[in-house]
Amino acid sequence: MATILNTGRYTVPFDRSSISFDLPAGMTGSVVRSRPAVPLSDPPAAATTAVAEPLGSPPLGALAAAKTRVCIAVTDATRACPDHLLVPPLLAELAAAGVPDEVITVLVAVGTHRASTDAEKIEKLGLDVVRRYRIVDHDASDDQNLVQVAVGPGGIPFRLNRLIAEADLVLSTGVVEPHQYAGYSGGGKTVAIGCADEATIAYTHGPAMLDLPGTRLARLDGNPFQEAVRAVARKANVAFVINAVLDDDGHPVAIAAGTPEAVHDHLATVAGDLYTMPIPARADIAVAGIGYPKDANLYQASRAASYLQFAPIPVVRRGGVIILPAACPEGPGEGVGERRFAEAMRQPGGPATVIERARTEGIRPGEQRAYVMARVLQDARVIVAGVRNPEDVRAMGFLTAPNLDDALKQAGTITGPTPSVLVVPHALLTLPLVRR
Repeated sequence: MATILNTGRYTVPFDRSSISFDLPAGMTGSVVRSRPAVPLSDPPAAATTAVAEPLGSPPLGALAAAKTRVCIAVTDATRACPDHLLVPPLLAELAAAGVPDEVITVLVAVGTHRASTDAEKIEKLGLDVVRRYRIVDHDASDDQNLVQVAVGPGGIPFRLNRLIAEADLVLSTGVVEPHQYAGYSGGGKTVAIGCADEATIAYTHGPAMLDLPGTRLARLDGNPFQEAVRAVARKANVAFVINAVLDDDGHPVAIAAGTPEAVHDHLATVAGDLYTMPIPARADIAVAGIGYPKDANLYQASRAASYLQFAPIPVVRRGGVIILPAACPEGPGEGVGERRFAEAMRQPGGPATVIERARTEGIRPGEQRAYVMARVLQDARVIVAGVRNPEDVRAMGFLTAPNLDDALKQAGTITGPTPSVLVVPHALLTLPLVRR
């Protein structure tokens, strides 16, 4: 059963801290959280054990013997993956197998997001790793450093970063959590999407893919996006991954290493038990908590709204309101994909035009977020509370409020005087499932 509590005081993440609020008179509220989980008592030791006892794979040391080009793909700053815990055991095994430091490259899988800063690399990987190893950001538009590894539907070339394609050992990290397209992130996705070219990202994230019934949150079997990810990862010879499942507070509750599919299948089961929670009915208003790092920009923060509405049954009723508490200090986002998202959302004609153009003209990477949010906005209003640059957000079709209290009052004028409010403190992890 879901952990649903009726309470007079609510708390949701906001940046690296949190904010508390009360509901206006007449509103009835409930909270849905992921199931309680016991965090790993010693995450570094658990990561080391996972590498030493891999799933479906020979020991990493055996895979690494005599290798001369090793690439480790890691997540970027938009992902809450604890790479600082996951990467050192990989490096230790490589060193024990006699692999020199100078043949190892750590590739930051930014997809079409902006390049990572030096501070973000240090925060993600640790100062010792940054000082000792070569760290490179992927660039999805750098044709000179993209190599075809497979042919997709209709002859679409699937291209990946040259460092991946030319390595004789490919490793990666990842976090396994609900994902709008993949069902669950993790497995081979860090390489297959995060290190891919724009055409691969556009194909896998386009309207045709999202409109398929199998492309859904918390679904792996029969998910065409996941099938594409796994096919590309196999072609790229991703040999060994280490992934984690985190609780609502960002603490690792499970870590596994081995072949991408074995690790992903195992941890997706753990994640499904942890994150999917039944609720009795749809809500009039949802407060979707986000927190750092996803609330750095609107491109990432808006996922909290789309996750709720692309659940098997939309969590908020048609005509309802979703409130996103997010400062978004980077505005829509600074990467090429984020800028395309903002441009698409600003088109005259509103959500219907965004959807029509995406379906008839196709998309560029980043514009899929506009397509997704346009579909959300056809069903519900979205209020971004506490955003630093409200004019930019309103120009993209969203509503804004200076704080949560004002956002709730504004939502009440849209839904009526006695709405039901569902508070999801960690809306990018907890997936409420409305009972049929």
